[in-house]
Amino acid sequence: MNISALQKERALYQPKLPKSLRGTIQMTEGAKTQSVADQEEIAKLFPNTYGMPLIAFEEGSTKNEFAPVNVGVILSGGQAPGGHNVISGIFDGIKRIHPHSKLFGFLGGPGGLVKHEYVELTAEIVDEYRNTGGFDIIGSGRTKLEEEEQFEKALEIAKDLSLNALVIIGGDDSNTNACVLAEYYAAKNTGVQVIGCPKTIDGDLKNEMIETSFGFDTATKVYSELIGNIQRDANSAKKYWHFIKLMGRSASHIGLECALKTQPNICLISEEVAEKKETLSEIVEYMAEVVANRAARGDNFGVALIPEGLVEFVPEMKKLISELNDLLAEGTKTAEIFQNVKKSYRLEWVAEKISKESAVVFKSLPAGIATQLTLDRDPHGNVQVSLIETEKLLGEMVKTKLDEMKLAGEYSGKFGAQYHFFGYEGRCAAPSNFDADYCYSLGYTAAVLVASGKTGYMSSVRNLTSPANEWIAGGVPITMMMNMEKRHGHMKPVIQKALVKLDGAPFKYFLSKRGEWAYKTDYVYPGPIQYFGPTEVCDQPTETLKLEKA
Repeated sequence: MNISALQKERALYQPKLPKSLRGTIQMTEGAKTQSVADQEEIAKLFPNTYGMPLIAFEEGSTKNEFAPVNVGVILSGGQAPGGHNVISGIFDGIKRIHPHSKLFGFLGGPGGLVKHEYVELTAEIVDEYRNTGGFDIIGSGRTKLEEEEQFEKALEIAKDLSLNALVIIGGDDSNTNACVLAEYYAAKNTGVQVIGCPKTIDGDLKNEMIETSFGFDTATKVYSELIGNIQRDANSAKKYWHFIKLMGRSASHIGLECALKTQPNICLISEEVAEKKETLSEIVEYMAEVVANRAARGDNFGVALIPEGLVEFVPEMKKLISELNDLLAEGTKTAEIFQNVKKSYRLEWVAEKISKESAVVFKSLPAGIATQLTLDRDPHGNVQVSLIETEKLLGEMVKTKLDEMKLAGEYSGKFGAQYHFFGYEGRCAAPSNFDADYCYSLGYTAAVLVASGKTGYMSSVRNLTSPANEWIAGGVPITMMMNMEKRHGHMKPVIQKALVKLDGAPFKYFLSKRGEWAYKTDYVYPGPIQYFGPTEVCDQPTETLKLEKA
């Protein structure tokens, strides 16, 4: 593998570990736990892994004697900075437990486990990937581990390799699958443990025991650098409004964190839109008002941050999408008729077939977006919301609104829009010092959980606003995070997604500053991630975490 000078230097970086993991380790068990909701149902579904205690690792006085362990590791779902450090943490952890321990990486995600495709991860391989971004050491995939047949295929290879445990590194869905797998293996007394690790740049896998998911820090630093660059360009050229869509379909954590880092003129928060039941028209009016007020000050430029999943949080858009899904569902009579309608008349035809309220919203959309809503379907026949160019939708609607305001004499500025979507740019970045340390600690903690014979736990490292030395390592039962939700028409146990809390400190602080940032050009230009230098520059956690723990 060709490596850059930075990568060569980063390979020498030794991630920091909590004090409790550096010497003799002692495990303490806390109170028994219960799920966040639907306790009876979850307890029934997980009789072998429900109600387990919280675990903390502390400095011990008696030397631990562990037998060698064989561990399988899987990267599941989308990439997030720091995945390679989780793996190097597991590797170093199990080797310290016993030098004859072995680590096997399943290739291409959970699918590799089912197909029995793997590689033994040796020191030579692992050393090449320390402190690097990406998941390319073994690859990732989105196969869901849900079927008994898959569990049995996985058990075959676990027996062949004499695996003591599987570590699944993933988001809420992947860790839900890890929990189901742990229960299945515990019920059958297979002796195979399952441990989860919290990964997602979206930041929506968190709770009191999982203060942040890994990759969120690095990704938001990457996006914030790009936003800062754009803000500086806008402030230099004194023209263009930049509409920037950011990753975050289910929650707006990325948008909020980037706003706290860069102080843009507008940042929409999906959860607030849903709470206030805002209409698309109200959102556009708010944005147009900010544009007009800045223009009145002579500033015909600005920056707006938009979460990727915004349209699904606008009640009237949610209703419209639901009606379109029913109207144009594959195999229905109406979908068949639609295909035979003249292209020039299709939008009109759709508007006549949906409710009056939805028709009003549908007709207000730019033609390109309305057409996209009728054509692009996923394999289930539903609108592909992730493909909707929300930034262009809002930009075009703001322009239309400003033209109306100009005719009414309420606006006399110039408006030009530029559009951006920051997603893949942040997923495989070289991890920040925070993520390098945090991920390594998560992996090391997973190794200790395996050595301690635990299953159905997620690796947990807390107290993250303190120096790494003072972080608290342990394990949290995955069942503790679960509730029942409707998925594909059936009630299923899943890890509860963490949305932006409107009564939380990060949002409240943003709210207190939003008006000021809207009209002033009070931008912050964070610059690139710094890997070398003073702690104040290199090792800081996210603004979100700092405000939550203040």
